[in-house]
Amino acid sequence: MSSTRSRLALVREGTGALFFIQTFATLGFAVLYSTLVLYATKHLQFSTKQATAIMGVFGAFNYGLHLFGGYLGGRCLSNRNLFVGGMVLQVLGCGAIAGGSLAGLYWGLALFLTGSGLNVTCLNMMLTQRFTPEDDRREAAFLWNYAGMNVGFFIGFTVAGHYQLDELYSAIFWFATLGNAGAIMLALVFWRTLADRDTPLSQRRGASFWSRFAVGIAVLVGLVPLLAWLLRHPGDTAVGMKGLCAAVGVALLVMTMRHPVPAEKRRMQAYLVLMLGSLVFWSLYQMAPNGLQMYAVGNVWMNVWGVPVAPQWVQNINTVCIVIGGPWLAAMFARWRARGWPVDIPMQFSASLVLMGLGFLALPLGIHLADPASGRADFSWLFLSYVLQSVGELLISPVGYAMIGRLAPRQYQGVMMGSWMLVTGLASLFAGDFSGVVAQPVDGSPLTTNAAYATLFTQLAVGSLATGVVLLALRPKLRQLIDGVTAA
Repeated sequence: MSSTRSRLALVREGTGALFFIQTFATLGFAVLYSTLVLYATKHLQFSTKQATAIMGVFGAFNYGLHLFGGYLGGRCLSNRNLFVGGMVLQVLGCGAIAGGSLAGLYWGLALFLTGSGLNVTCLNMMLTQRFTPEDDRREAAFLWNYAGMNVGFFIGFTVAGHYQLDELYSAIFWFATLGNAGAIMLALVFWRTLADRDTPLSQRRGASFWSRFAVGIAVLVGLVPLLAWLLRHPGDTAVGMKGLCAAVGVALLVMTMRHPVPAEKRRMQAYLVLMLGSLVFWSLYQMAPNGLQMYAVGNVWMNVWGVPVAPQWVQNINTVCIVIGGPWLAAMFARWRARGWPVDIPMQFSASLVLMGLGFLALPLGIHLADPASGRADFSWLFLSYVLQSVGELLISPVGYAMIGRLAPRQYQGVMMGSWMLVTGLASLFAGDFSGVVAQPVDGSPLTTNAAYATLFTQLAVGSLATGVVLLALRPKLRQLIDGVTAA
């Protein structure tokens, strides 16, 4: 173990350790992400609307709390301490859900979301602290770390799907509990390697340090009962969270307009524009464990070459694309840029939105060509949609995280990283709204809902394509804001 720790520490000062920690930390989220709607409808007998609503709020809290995670990690608990504390709460949460009761669901989700909501930003901040703003290896490190996260997703989805075929939900959630415990053990082994660097908390000593630490612990403890109550009222909670997101957006705009350094101010303006494009992308992407999963179960022939396909396994289309494509894309971008080819952030964002739109257009095409007797679409159209969405994700997600270190002034990096995550939380609420548009019929017949699904998917596809075209048109201006140059 000691020799292994030494070798990993040499890989960019902790990036190797963070790769494996990320993998284990992802297992619990992978299980809940892919199983919550199915567990709510099949085990707890929630209606489709109730299940999609709680899934939307689950995603919103998970991503929305990242904003506060960036603040707490840097100023109150340290990113390292907050990550481990959050993982402990995730372990307790998965164990509570494994009990199988309705009360266990709400309290388990509250524990889990407090942990996962606050500690994911910590991982990203610990990684970004290991590079200077000018270090071009930052993007490659985030792509590799993103691949590690998707290794965790692959394992989580595969195991959850295996038990889902027999609806063994207790086994699914106990597996998540053990996976999260593994992340804690790894973090403790590499404790010194993961120490924070140049944060507001690291400059505090004595009473000032411990007072901030006490505030951080109080937040962790107090959030759990608050979230448990809010999860029982998902409709009202969604409205309140959308209002909060709007307020944060206004605050970011004011902060940008008042920033005194012109070059940094221009980069912050680019960040705001790209954040809006990101909102459109993630609003469609977050339908995967929600409306798209319900569509797959009810309207797609979930059988490939005679082998039944568990709903969670569909998510592995995405993970395989990410694990293979992440390192390949990092190498490809480096090669293109060495040759002087203009691969920049605005172009990647625009391409990701176009790919998302094409992915959603594949779904109504599959519905049009569905078996006329049963109404079920062939699995290949769902497969194609997920591949296109996954390539789009590769272009926007890890690059989006990495660009915070480039566009955000150092004093705002934690908040702007959290705000970037908050966009995904808001997108989850919109995804829940979209997913609830088509209710599952009592007779269970795909013929009853195919027309509604085709209309919904087409409208969402057109919106994504239009946003991608707008960003492409704005590319020269965005490059000016980011680099002070015009697009080639």
